[in-house]
Amino acid sequence: MARVTGSSPPSAAEGPSRTRGVGPRAAAVLVFGSSAAVLVVEIVALRLLAPYLGLTLETSTLVIGIALTAIALGSWLGGRIADQVDPRRLIGPALGVSGAVVALTPAVLRTTAEWAPPLLLLIASLTILVPGALLSAVTPIVTKLRLTSLAETGTVVGRLSGVGTVGAIAGTVLTGFVLVSRLPVSGILLGLGTLLVVGSALAEWRTRGWSGAPALTLVVVAGGLATAVAPGGCDAETKYHCARIVADPHRDSGRTLVLDGLRHSYVDTDDPTFLKFTYVRAIASVVDAAFPEGEPLAAHHLGGGGLTFPRYLAATRPGTRSLVSEIDGDIVRINRDRLGLGPEGGIEVRAEDGRLGLRRLDAGSRDLVVGDAFGGVSVPWHLTTAEAISDIRRVLTEDGLYVANLIDHGELAFARAEVATLGAVFEHVALVGDPADIGLGPASASEGGNMVAIASDRPVDLRAAQEALDARRTGWKIATGDDLASWTGGARPLTDDHAPVDQLLQPSASQSSR
Repeated sequence: MARVTGSSPPSAAEGPSRTRGVGPRAAAVLVFGSSAAVLVVEIVALRLLAPYLGLTLETSTLVIGIALTAIALGSWLGGRIADQVDPRRLIGPALGVSGAVVALTPAVLRTTAEWAPPLLLLIASLTILVPGALLSAVTPIVTKLRLTSLAETGTVVGRLSGVGTVGAIAGTVLTGFVLVSRLPVSGILLGLGTLLVVGSALAEWRTRGWSGAPALTLVVVAGGLATAVAPGGCDAETKYHCARIVADPHRDSGRTLVLDGLRHSYVDTDDPTFLKFTYVRAIASVVDAAFPEGEPLAAHHLGGGGLTFPRYLAATRPGTRSLVSEIDGDIVRINRDRLGLGPEGGIEVRAEDGRLGLRRLDAGSRDLVVGDAFGGVSVPWHLTTAEAISDIRRVLTEDGLYVANLIDHGELAFARAEVATLGAVFEHVALVGDPADIGLGPASASEGGNMVAIASDRPVDLRAAQEALDARRTGWKIATGDDLASWTGGARPLTDDHAPVDQLLQPSASQSSR
């Protein structure tokens, strides 16, 4: 009898029984879906945590680091366990438990943030780590099921690795460009949890009936009900923020726009000249002193929020044209629906990044540029650099003025660096703020907060500005000349190549409101 050479066929225990539970198409679907789900959880977790931890580089790094840890841990443990247990019995539980955790995540995180803030980081880490690891374990489990011969090891591993990568890309693109713009984050996670539990049920049905699926379905339903009553809800979830409108109990027409838990703007819908926030009163004081009373201006605003200052300019300087670069287009809808913004007033809002908006402006086309863009409590780094400031100078007229709201705490390292950056571009620079913050009073008297930087190529009447500040009872002073140079010290100007804005800010800043 002739002998057949080559690799031997799998044994009965190793071949048919191992491939019966998952074919090549099912394997691709499982790996693609689980990899996509990991990235959906990661991106949505960033948005879910922003109201409590801020939208900073540190928060993003934390979430990405935990997600990568989950992928590594799940891949390692999934492969190890698949070598010791029948892998067909692992797919259903991995999908089902991850789906249950994902569905419960919004309610768990919001309740923890409300009732046990010290535990938030731990709970947040677990809500990313657990489903991420379980979903990442699916790929080595499925790979184990598909490997029936050493002759096809490279093909199977390479194919499933590629499918997993494509799934991760699809999850990223789908979440960033489609889901977040159309659904609330809680809805995304509940929907994903439901899909994972359905996938678990199908996997259980293929291997050992429907055992376990009904219980996991009940968990998903409980997650939906819990999310509906969990604290920390938003009036609206935009592409970038959890937004709420809070009525002023002491002023019938007063409204505060809260984005990700931080007070961003105060608007009086009946009286746009009423300015509640001190830094806005400071900006108004400087602008009123820098330009003749009532003179209309061509203004550009980096950041919109509640459009408090564009409304003020429209009311006090009829004919003013204000162009606003606001990256979150949904904020415009909130202004119209909830904050009384009408079509009149010469205010045009473009949904665009502020740096890109600057590039579209003609040289010498603006009398005034107002910087009031924030991600959490941090000015987006690319708006702080010498290159960005040079572009601001380009669009200003010879007598134009740039005023910027800054927030810093502790040693005020960011504010010092930003003032140094302004000084490297503009001829005249001043800083308005609490005397303790800007070197004109006892340092122990303040813990930091808002400051307003002023920059121009022509001198501003700082005496008139100080009188306006005093008239508005801000309590703020103006530092300039030697006082400001001494306060700035040897701070290094920020550039596109090096602008560690988040690192310069003190950790305590993430808990403050604007």
